[in-house]
Amino acid sequence: MSGPEGDLLDPARLFDLRGKVALVTGCRRGIGLAMTEALARAGADIVGASAQLEARGSEAQQRVEAAGRDFSGFQVDLADRAAVAEFAEEIAKRERPIDILVNNAGIIARAPAVDHDDQTWDTVLEVNLTAPFVLARALGRGMVQRGTGKVIFTASLLSFQGGILVPSYAAAKSGISGLVKALANEWAPHGVNVNAIAPGYIATDNTQALRDDSNRSRAILERIPAGRWGLASDLAGATVFLASSASDYVCGSIIAVDGGWLAR
Repeated sequence: MSGPEGDLLDPARLFDLRGKVALVTGCRRGIGLAMTEALARAGADIVGASAQLEARGSEAQQRVEAAGRDFSGFQVDLADRAAVAEFAEEIAKRERPIDILVNNAGIIARAPAVDHDDQTWDTVLEVNLTAPFVLARALGRGMVQRGTGKVIFTASLLSFQGGILVPSYAAAKSGISGLVKALANEWAPHGVNVNAIAPGYIATDNTQALRDDSNRSRAILERIPAGRWGLASDLAGATVFLASSASDYVCGSIIAVDGGWLAR
């Protein structure tokens, strides 16, 4: 197909992020690091944030610069609401606005509900649900005013299920599911796409305890049609898709990247 409509179907243009700036939280390792690299390889410059991000020379910075893109790193304690709000306002005032916000950072705590103390509950909810909202609110305001933007949350299989021994995490990720839909309803009319990716069982630090438990690991693998634990790099395609113009008519969706887990 030739002409303007054909140009819109050109994959090289659909997924091209050159000229865009993406903010990725939790960029230091695991899924966030893979998302960061994928966005940089698609052409985006990166603003990275993580609680323990090195000032210079981080793995995230090395991968972004190897892709020929710019990287700015910030160490932000996402459990500190005041610090997150201050960071969000600082980023919102930058000369180059954030075109793509990837709210990925998260923590998990495993304990029976009867032993799940208040401090643990508060911290998990703060990092996994409140901090993403604070960032989306601050940066989404500018996106709505400009009439364009992409907001991507990292949801979870526990946005659909209850999980085992992770009540705070399940509550937070269920909250992300609702937040994605609520923001999409408000912001889609203004050209801002809000969606989420729900990773399946990915081989990261967060799932190390499960992988070390031979019985639990076997039970998980038996349910995954793909027959393997996911890799952080398995999230790259969905991330670039939701960050690019290829997803301009995708609003309020949660894309499961789970090897078929939910299909079982």
